[in-house]
Amino acid sequence: MAGRLIYDGECEFCRRCIARWRQIAGLGAIAVPFQAAASEYPQIPLEEFRGAVQYIDEYGRRSSGAEAIFNSIHHAPGYGWLARAYRTVPLFAPISDWIYHEVAGHRESATWITRWLWGASLQMPEYHAAVWIFRRLLALVFLVAFVSFAVQARGLIGSQGILPLSPYLDAVYAQLRGRAWLDAPTLFWWWRSDTALVTVCWAGAALAVLCALGIFQRLIFALLFVLYLSLVTAGQVFMGYQWDFLLLECGFLAIFLTPALPRVWLFHWLIFRLMFESGCVKLLSHDPTWANLTALTYHYQTQPIPTPLAWYAIRAPLWFQKFSTASVFAVELCAPFLIFGTRRLKQIAAAAFTFLQLSILLTGNYAYFNWLSIFLCVLLLDDRFWKWRPAAPRATGWRAVTALLLAFVLLCGGTQIAEMFSRPSIGVGRRLLAFASPFGLINSYGLFANMTTTRIEIELQGSIDGEHWRTYDFRYKPGDPRRAPPWVAPHQPRLDWQMWFAALGTRQENPWFSGFVYRLLTGSPEVLRLLNGNPFPGDRPKYIRALAYEYTFSDIHDRQQRRVWWSRELKGSYFPRASLQNQ
Repeated sequence: MAGRLIYDGECEFCRRCIARWRQIAGLGAIAVPFQAAASEYPQIPLEEFRGAVQYIDEYGRRSSGAEAIFNSIHHAPGYGWLARAYRTVPLFAPISDWIYHEVAGHRESATWITRWLWGASLQMPEYHAAVWIFRRLLALVFLVAFVSFAVQARGLIGSQGILPLSPYLDAVYAQLRGRAWLDAPTLFWWWRSDTALVTVCWAGAALAVLCALGIFQRLIFALLFVLYLSLVTAGQVFMGYQWDFLLLECGFLAIFLTPALPRVWLFHWLIFRLMFESGCVKLLSHDPTWANLTALTYHYQTQPIPTPLAWYAIRAPLWFQKFSTASVFAVELCAPFLIFGTRRLKQIAAAAFTFLQLSILLTGNYAYFNWLSIFLCVLLLDDRFWKWRPAAPRATGWRAVTALLLAFVLLCGGTQIAEMFSRPSIGVGRRLLAFASPFGLINSYGLFANMTTTRIEIELQGSIDGEHWRTYDFRYKPGDPRRAPPWVAPHQPRLDWQMWFAALGTRQENPWFSGFVYRLLTGSPEVLRLLNGNPFPGDRPKYIRALAYEYTFSDIHDRQQRRVWWSRELKGSYFPRASLQNQ
C-alpha cells in the first residue's frame, strides 16, 4: 500500500499546494482531505489534522508538517535528496519546521502572496507552447540571417570581394596547420568557390523555412548551426557580431530543446547571461557617460545606423535621458534575477526585456538582435500564460545528455561571469570555454560598454583626373545630409556597419579598408552592388580618396527650413589619394 498525504480540504492554500505536490510526487502519489479520511485514523486528533498535513507511509508510520512533506517525496525523481537532507543536514530540519509553522499559521496571507507570485495555480510550469512557438521564431531568425548575408556575400568575401575567402583560409592554414579546422571551423575548408559561398547561404535559408514549418526541427537546427558557423568563421571582420554568436548559441541549444524543465532552463540561463553581462560591461568599463547617466544623450546620434525616430529621441529633456539610462541599468542588472523566480516574476522579467528591446529597435538598426532577444523571452512564459498547449511530442529520456549539457553550460557561463569580475575561475571551466569559443557555443555579451560621444563618417570619393571628385553613396549609413536615417533591420548591411567601426580608428587599424579601395579602383561589380549606385557608370576611377566628417543631427530649424537630417563638418583626410599605381 502506498503512503498517503492527508491535508485540510477546506483550506484554499492547502489545495493549491497539493496540486503542485502531486506533480512532484508522481502519478502513484495519494493525497486525501482529512474530512474524508479522519475516520480511518481515530488515534489522530482533528486539531492535528487542521494544524498540519499528515503523512502515513506504507508501513503505517506517521509524520506531520515539514517532515511529512519531505517523507512523502522521498521516492520522487530529483527530490529524494530533500528527505535525506531533513534527516541528516544540521539545522535543515529546525529551519524547515519553523518555515512550515509560520506559513501554516498565516494561510490567508500565504494564499494572497502565492496568487500574486504564481497566479491562479501553484503547479510546476510546463513549456510545451513556448517551445513550439520559439522553435519556429528561431527558424525565422535563421532565415533572415542567411538571406541577409546571401545578398552581400560575393561583395564582402567572394573572389572579387573586399576580403576574398580563399586567401584568408590559406593564411589561417599557414599559421595553424593541423589545428586550422578546429580553431576556424567552416565547411569552406573543403569547398571555397563563390558558388559554395552562395550555396551555403541559400541552403541555410531553405532549411530554415522547413524548420519554421515544423519539419525535422532538431536535425535541421544542427544543420543550421553548422552552416551559419561556417559563414561566421569565413566572414572575417564582416561577421562575428554579438548577434551572430547569440544566434549560434541559440541554434546549438535548440538542437536539444524540449519542453522538459532542465532543457528550457538552459535558455533561461542564456537570457540571464545576455542581459546581466550587458549591464555589467557598462559599469565595469568605468565609462563616464554611463556613470553619470548621460550615455543616451549621445547614443541616439552616434550609434551605427539610427532610425528616423532617433532624431526625435535625442531631443528629450536631460532628466528623461538620465531616467532612461537608469532604467537600462535596472532592466539589465536587476530584472535578470527574476528569471529564476516564480511564474509572475518570470513574466515581469519578460515584459521588462521586451520593452527594452522594442525601445532599442525603434531608434536603431541592430539586424535581428532585438527580435531574437524578444523571441527568447517567449521561453519565460509557461503554458498557463498562453492558455494553449500543442500536441505533446513523444517523450525522450536523455537524462545523461541533459546533465552533461547543464554542467557544460553552467561551468562555461559561470567562468565567463567570474572572469568578468576578475575573480578566480575553475581551470576546467577555462579549458572548456577555450574549446567552445571557436564554435560559438558559449559567448560573452555586452554592447556599448564605452559610449561613443562623437560621430565620424568616412566619405569615399573617386576621380578620373585627380581634380574633380565624385562621391560613392552608401545605401544606409549617413551620407547626404538630406537623406533620412533608414529603417533596415532585421537586414544588416555589413559594409555600412563596418564603415562605422573603421571611423572609430585609423586606416592602419582597419587593413580591410585598403581592400575596399582596391576593389573600387578595379570597378568590382560585386562590391559596387553593396553601394547605392556607381558614380562612374561604364568606367572606373583612376584615383580614390577618403575624407572624414563629423556628423551631428540637425537642429529643429535646419530640419524644417533646409530639410536636412544631419549637419556635418570636414575634419580631414582618412585615406590619402590612391591609384592602382601606388597600391
